[in-house]
Amino acid sequence: MANDPMLKFVTVPRDMPEKRAPDLRNQDFHEIYAEYADAKAREQASRCSQCGVPYCQTHCPLHNNIPDWLRLTAEGRLQEAYELSQATNTFPEICGRICPQDRLCEGNCVIEQSGHGTVTIGSVEKYITDTAWEQGWVKPVAPMADRAESVGIIGAGPGGLAAADVLRRAGVQVTVYDRYDRGGGLMTYGIPGFKLEKDVVMRRIDQLEQGGVEMKLDCNVGEDISFGAIRGKHDAVIIATGVYKSRELQGPGAGATGIVRAIDYLTASNRLSFGDTVPEIDSGELNASGKRVVVIGGGDTAMDCVRTAIRQGATSVKCLYRRDRANMPGSQREVNNAEEEGVIFEWLSAPKGFLGDPVTAVKVQQMRLGAPDATGRQSPEEIEGAVYDEPADLVIKALGFEAEDLPGLWDQPELAVTRWGTIKAEYTTGRTEMDSVYAVGDIVRGASLVVWAIRDGRDTAAAVLEDLSATAAMAAE
Repeated sequence: MANDPMLKFVTVPRDMPEKRAPDLRNQDFHEIYAEYADAKAREQASRCSQCGVPYCQTHCPLHNNIPDWLRLTAEGRLQEAYELSQATNTFPEICGRICPQDRLCEGNCVIEQSGHGTVTIGSVEKYITDTAWEQGWVKPVAPMADRAESVGIIGAGPGGLAAADVLRRAGVQVTVYDRYDRGGGLMTYGIPGFKLEKDVVMRRIDQLEQGGVEMKLDCNVGEDISFGAIRGKHDAVIIATGVYKSRELQGPGAGATGIVRAIDYLTASNRLSFGDTVPEIDSGELNASGKRVVVIGGGDTAMDCVRTAIRQGATSVKCLYRRDRANMPGSQREVNNAEEEGVIFEWLSAPKGFLGDPVTAVKVQQMRLGAPDATGRQSPEEIEGAVYDEPADLVIKALGFEAEDLPGLWDQPELAVTRWGTIKAEYTTGRTEMDSVYAVGDIVRGASLVVWAIRDGRDTAAAVLEDLSATAAMAAE
């Protein structure tokens, strides 16, 4: 037992990678966490208790074999650790950066529950895969043999790309269609570089292309090509569009100039990080520099907006959320990072209206928490007469996303959707009511996590392979 590299959680404390100082990191869009050194990664991996029932694995949507790759890391067997993590996760280095580990694997770590501090699972996962890239262990997809069948995937976000990876490894011909000029979906244009630097996403897309996945970018289905044409070209189609329709603000003055959508604001900022010319940044329309900024919402998108505004040089950044800190949907880690960087949170606050056009202030209604709603969360209630004006030159609405009307946009009335506009699809297989059409990720779940989209993409790709093989077997009889 003395030589066992594991079970060090009693003698070795939890130690996250060093975080850059707020007054330095809020000047740029580089990631805020440093990389582990090899010795530190081994040390932190050695804290894993190797418990018989690993709740970390159970609470990971991908059911990653976390205890085993932690042990391999502690033993210095990094290439084996990478291969094990890659076996269940298409993008481990991305999940290591952006997954809310505090709510998933780390939040359910056994030694955390026993008072010793959780294993830093996400940081070790990031370290393993970044090392794999540096050492050249990550290779292009190389199927043993090509198959004749082809699959069209609409959407180059995490769900679509995860499905493309699984299908291409099986030898299927894969074409991915996406409306944007770069693949990656919200990983590219929605999540800021200080959480996920863009070269991390681009190198994965390059890996898929080198392995034979065809990317048709700047291709808007319903305009540049019809859904029927895609369906006619391929043996199966996977819809992985995500949800991009922003929920709207209500109240007097909600249409004023200077009130913008979070997705537009974040996309503009991320385009600038690629070196693109962004007229909306140059004109100031989507630029917080020198402005008093108010962000409305309490999810991770709102956190991305407030932290981006700080980096753009806003004179002040405030976040309005109608519930309290304990009931917000966003990551507490992100809230802490934002507060360190100078963001002020106004809890129990909601917009009641807007002054000026261009906007000059938000009328803020103060709230209190009342009786629980159908989900068990306390419902916010207005405090009568408790209204004040919050000065603002730029208001960013980050109230979440809804599904676009795909049956209407694509002229496919038979594409069945739920009352929320999401596509009706079988759990785990992604099969829809249309023959050989599948759906994955947020367009089925509603706005959710990248890790769930990866899980859906991998599961649905397995179902597609099963169905293609069954069709081929029937044809051969």
